[in-house]
Amino acid sequence: MLSAVERGESFAITRHGRPIAHLVPADAGTRSAARAAIARFRAQRAGWGKTGMTLEDILAARHHGHRA
Repeated sequence: MLSAVERGESFAITRHGRPIAHLVPADAGTRSAARAAIARFRAQRAGWGKTGMTLEDILAARHHGHRA
């Protein structure tokens, strides 16, 4: 089974016909989680509007409210 997983195959491990675990290539979960996170970020970013702030406004605002 491990040789097949090295080639990219995945297996569902069952107990009495119910899946209890998945045997997948080590990087499969990491890649899919990263792709999903990037997709969520891009969707969220698409909804952001322009603020109209200049770079100088942003730099000045970053310390607003800090104590001297």
